[in-house]
Amino acid sequence: MTAIINIFLKEGVLDPQGKATHHALDSLGFSGVDDVRIGKQIIIKLESEDKIEAEKEVHKMCDTLLANTVIEDYTIEIR
Repeated sequence: MTAIINIFLKEGVLDPQGKATHHALDSLGFSGVDDVRIGKQIIIKLESEDKIEAEKEVHKMCDTLLANTVIEDYTIEIR
């Protein structure tokens, strides 16, 4: 199985990288962009055969190490 984790800043947390990218897109003529938020994606190959147990384990990984849950949210997709 594969876990795909998308981590992104919570709403209300300043995203300077997103703001800089938004400004650059504006400068390049891409005027239809309302907002840009930059995040990260982590892909983990798992040995588990049980999708529910794998998702629980990945949540623990995120809460313990992968995401700073004070300022970041995350989504998990198990494939």
